[in-house]
Parts: sequence; C-alpha cells; structure tokens
Amino acid sequence: MAYPMLAEPERFTYADLLRWPENERWELIDGVAYDMTPAPSVKHQRISIDLASQFYNFLKGKSCDVFSAPFDVRLPAPSEDDMTTTTVVQPDITVVCDRKKLDARGCLGAPTLVVEILSPETAAKDRREKLLLYERVKIPEYWIISPFELTLMVYSLTKKGHYGVPTVYSRDEQVPVGVLPGLTVELAEVFANLDI
Repeated sequence: MAYPMLAEPERFTYADLLRWPENERWELIDGVAYDMTPAPSVKHQRISIDLASQFYNFLKGKSCDVFSAPFDVRLPAPSEDDMTTTTVVQPDITVVCDRKKLDARGCLGAPTLVVEILSPETAAKDRREKLLLYERVKIPEYWIISPFELTLMVYSLTKKGHYGVPTVYSRDEQVPVGVLPGLTVELAEVFANLDI
C-alpha cells in the first residue's frame, strides 16, 4: 500500500529572516521557521532578568559578554555563509567569550553558554531540537530552566564532543558555572518572587 508523501517544509535563510516584519520574532533551525510568539510570561521574564544580572555582575571587566533575547545567534553550517545560514536562534540568555564572534547583528558562531527558559509553547523544541543543535555546533554549556518544576538542567560537552547526562539542580541550590570559573549562580535568587 502506498502512503501519501508528507510535504517538505519550506526552508529559509538568514537573508529571508531579515526581510520579515521587525515586530515579529522568528528562529530558524536547519531552515525551518519557528514563531517565537506569544511574548514570554512574567515568571519567565523574572527568571531571565535575575539570571542575566548574576552573569552580568560577574562578567563586568572580564572578556565575556552576556546578552538577553532578542539576540540573534547565527550558526552557519560549513557550506553556508552568514546570509545563507539556515540556523538562527534567539536563546533567552547568551554568553559569548570570543568577542570576534560579535558583530552589529549579534553572534556569528557558537557562543560559550546558552540558557533556555521553558514555556508551554517552546518546551518540546528546547528539550529536543535545540539540545541536538547546540550539541552539534559544540556549545560548551546548555542550560534548560523549568519555571514549572523550579529546576535547572545543565548539559556540558564531554571530551568526545557530546552532551553527557545533565546535572539537575533544584530551587535552592548553588550552581557552579563550568565555563566561567569562579561564578556560582544562586538559584534561590533566580526562583524568588515567582508567585503571580
């Protein structure tokens, strides 16, 4: 019995993305477009601001920078240039320690650390597509924060270049940041004031 073929999704590039309306937020993963609406919740924003502040305060005067979304991270495949790249993401928080990767439009190449804060609309993508993507492009640390469970999962690249089993932290723990020696994140502060 022959089954109907599923239509291949339309593929886009960074050049396409730059022509879309400025008031819309989109990500591309291997050319597939993902709508970033609705806007993040208050709980999501509070977590993002507090965590980014902890990174920012530690990084003042150091060679790394921290950015909050919206901030384009372009991840071209070896055969792609900047405009033809088919992967452009906007992590909730991005830490870049190689300033040569920064330009007026964001980050070109793999950052040092990315953080995604789960929402009902993005949780599956963050745990699946983005986990595989960030491992493939060799981002040294990938953090997934769950505002629902008040947990943090930290994925770190192994010597073989893959993410191992994540380390899971709960709401009151202290988290040493492997790629930023000397920084310990206080999750009690990150998860404070979330009662809405």
